[in-house]
Amino acid sequence: MANLRLLSNNIWWTNSNSSAWAERGEDCSPEHRAKGFAKVYSELKPDIIGLQEAAAMLPNCVMTELLEQTDIPYALLWGRDTPIIYRTDKFELVESAYDIYSEEIPDFEGSFNNLKTKSYCIGVFRIKENGKILVFGTTHLWYMTESQQKGSEAARVYQLSIFMDKIEQFKEKYNCPAVIMGDFNAKYDSDTVQSTLKRGYIHSYHLATDYKDETSGYHTCHSQNYDRFENKGTFNDAIDQLLFKDIPDGAVKRFDRYYPEYYFPLSDHFPLYVDIEM
Repeated sequence: MANLRLLSNNIWWTNSNSSAWAERGEDCSPEHRAKGFAKVYSELKPDIIGLQEAAAMLPNCVMTELLEQTDIPYALLWGRDTPIIYRTDKFELVESAYDIYSEEIPDFEGSFNNLKTKSYCIGVFRIKENGKILVFGTTHLWYMTESQQKGSEAARVYQLSIFMDKIEQFKEKYNCPAVIMGDFNAKYDSDTVQSTLKRGYIHSYHLATDYKDETSGYHTCHSQNYDRFENKGTFNDAIDQLLFKDIPDGAVKRFDRYYPEYYFPLSDHFPLYVDIEM
């Protein structure tokens, strides 16, 4: 059996330092924050990472820092704002797919993809240790609430259906399990997340046999400021999700979020990861 760690991380879309941060003597530029993300990955040593909000410069900066901070051979699968980072010593990349969601959805007016940042990236990975196949997908869905823009929940459900349709094509081709993750901008009891359950997915929170984190993994971090919270919220408050389909019983061991003190100025989303056996 191969022991694997899979990680999801929204790394905050911004391509430069802001004046508000600079005035405080702080730096939210990609070059600076990449050091922190690489530190997280060098500490957690994930085998595959699904990113969201990866602004143009940041993934390359992270890869450069990873070369400095660890000897793990990571590679980047390009996916614009939703790329994948994976270990080449553990995986062979068999196939991949990437697409940007349309700005339009059926039955509703307006745009549901700001700056074309809402997309998905999928990698089909063969585990070198045992030859087993895993379909791995990361996505970022539309962000507004229904009160902010009518049709927002329907947009997330629609985008997620496109993502799952593509995942299913790979699953049928390789007859293997799949994992989907990312910033769904929706809580567990939402129509968005519930739509995945109707298609056979199970949340890793409910699958974990050894440990499950109960927090939300979110705090305030934007161009003006960031906070250092005391209340970490609950699982039901979380908008970052990670679900499996057709994973063997007992395979998911740990469901966790990472809260190092240095992470607060890096992103508003804390890393979410699972440990599995396959």
